[in-house]
Amino acid sequence: MTESAREGIDITRILDAPPEKVFAAWTTPEHFAAWYGGDAEVPLDRVSMDVRPGGAWSLVIVVPGTEMPFHGVYQEVVAPEKLVFTLKDASAPAGVEGETVTATFTERRGGTTEMVFRQRGGNLTAEQYAAAEDGWEAFFDALVARLASF
Repeated sequence: MTESAREGIDITRILDAPPEKVFAAWTTPEHFAAWYGGDAEVPLDRVSMDVRPGGAWSLVIVVPGTEMPFHGVYQEVVAPEKLVFTLKDASAPAGVEGETVTATFTERRGGTTEMVFRQRGGNLTAEQYAAAEDGWEAFFDALVARLASF
């Protein structure tokens, strides 16, 4: 596949935590705010999560001089195995649903979890997908730190 044909993001990580803990990190406002955004601040009072099919989620990442709002709708919730939700930021056109994020959590030996992350939608350029992938990798580094702390 050429870079110009890129249509999404695929990341797999092995996390040193059971699926229940990883799922909680994705679905509890206090935990989600601690890792989503990487090193940037995500004020807890700017996080909203109604974790059920059809439920909405939103948060704001605050960096010096700007705020970056993100939001979407949960499409599938299978605790502690799978989350599917839409993702939009302020730059997304009003008429599009946004990107679709699928995160699956599979238990492995020794209490670890294989997290498979996919983002699809075709709403971003190849360069935007590359930048978003770098962002998710930083977020997942912060997720690893968060999982170690609770």
